[in-house]
Amino acid sequence: MAMFPHRARRFAGLITAALLFASLGARAGTPEEQPLRVFAAASLTEVLQQLASDYAASGATEPRLSFAASSQLARQIEAGAPADIFVSADQEWMDYVAARDLIQAGTRRDIAGNTLVLIAPVDSTIALRLVPGADLAAALGGGRLATADPDSVPAGRYARGALMSLGAWPAVAERLARAENVRIALSYVARAEAPLGIVYATDARTEPRVRIVDSFPENSHPPIRYAAALLRQAPPAAAAFLEFLEGDVARRRLHERGFVPPAQPKEQPR
Repeated sequence: MAMFPHRARRFAGLITAALLFASLGARAGTPEEQPLRVFAAASLTEVLQQLASDYAASGATEPRLSFAASSQLARQIEAGAPADIFVSADQEWMDYVAARDLIQAGTRRDIAGNTLVLIAPVDSTIALRLVPGADLAAALGGGRLATADPDSVPAGRYARGALMSLGAWPAVAERLARAENVRIALSYVARAEAPLGIVYATDARTEPRVRIVDSFPENSHPPIRYAAALLRQAPPAAAAFLEFLEGDVARRRLHERGFVPPAQPKEQPR
């Protein structure tokens, strides 16, 4: 049966619109074209931003990055926050996520290491050697020691371990300016709101308003190892970015920013 002209035009228009929406929907729903969602420790901010750009330059979609304390990110993942890759500044928070069956088996690996330093405002005259018996409390004067919260944040945990090793913890435990993450602790010192702070060496390099007073001995705290893994719902494309984080480009960028190769975990006695 022949259609009236206006009905034919209307029918053709509907067909065209349906095909257009189907095409758009297919493109929008293609997993490979969706940005990967990476949750990473705040201390990785600059280097991961650079690596995300490097990755996009190879023709891939640039990942979407979210930075915070590893503890905060792990709890968000536990609560169901959409993420594809988690990069923790310590092993404990990766263990926390793994224990809840939230990462893909066999994808966990260490991608970088770091060192721990004592910092002061750039115009400060404080001098202190970080050796056993160092009088950190006296160096603080009437001020507080800025550090990430040692009850939950990796940088704070490393700091507490180092201070305990040097015998300085009892004298400063009640004089902390506890920060939500290591970058906030850095900002306290940069603004001279705290006379001293403990951060990663890579954080100190990002802030011209602070200087390194001294570095903590490596054996004064557990090795700083950044662990990365694919999360349970990550698409197949996420594996390529995780592999990229272990490649030559990533190693070069990490080195440029002051990160060190991750220390090999010691074998447990059998």
